[in-house]
Amino acid sequence: MNPSTLIGILASCVLLASVLLFTAESPQSFINLPGLGIVVAGTLAATFISYPLKEVLRVVRLVAIVFRRENTYIRDDIKELVDISRLWLKGDVRAVEASLEQTRNPFLRTGIQLVIANTKEDEIFDLLRWRISRLKAREHAEAQIFRTMATYAPAFGMIGTLVGLVNMLEVMEAGDLHVIGPRMAVALLTTFYGILLANLVFKPVAVKLERRTEERLIAMNMVLEGISLITKRRLPSFIEETLNSFVANYHDEIRDPESPAERRDKGETGQHA
Repeated sequence: MNPSTLIGILASCVLLASVLLFTAESPQSFINLPGLGIVVAGTLAATFISYPLKEVLRVVRLVAIVFRRENTYIRDDIKELVDISRLWLKGDVRAVEASLEQTRNPFLRTGIQLVIANTKEDEIFDLLRWRISRLKAREHAEAQIFRTMATYAPAFGMIGTLVGLVNMLEVMEAGDLHVIGPRMAVALLTTFYGILLANLVFKPVAVKLERRTEERLIAMNMVLEGISLITKRRLPSFIEETLNSFVANYHDEIRDPESPAERRDKGETGQHA
């Protein structure tokens, strides 16, 4: 499981448990199944109206992605591109084709196959950029489903509250005033459910999916840059250094924490120890 998702779930459970145990006389007072049904059913109904059926049905798969720890394998892609560049410089086309049979990145495989086929460089990049744009648009639309649900949930929570207020006013008209407080509490719970689902479920899932898309786009642009350098017949060492810049985390381009000589001396000291 994705560790950040697990931490978020645990923190949410602790928060809700604290609210129920320490701020309410009875935890059962926060349970209102009809109100929860209004929020959930209304949100789903509005979502089905807003999007095509096949897009809404992907929601279950997308939720599974949020819980799964996904690896972009960007380091493996860099190694494959560097190895392919060495073979390409040698003119060993058969070895390049054999290497492509082992790669599991279809984007990388397509790009190198186009290079082998002597496709024009502009045409290669146009096709690959189109595939990047298509993935970005598709995954943005998937995340947008959850953002839309985050918009609908509080609205249907308010609808449930209005329904509860109408019922409360009917009780007041009948003169049964001692139940006004409990009826008002039940009415407000639907708004509570709507806000809770929007901010602890739908919005976090949308943000997680958008972050996943950003990482995938970085990986695809890295592959695109690698293919560009291969077509220009750049040296493998240059290609490797260039591609590593795509995955550098908080790397200081001006000053390293230590010089190469210091790192080498530290390594030698560790070996002697």
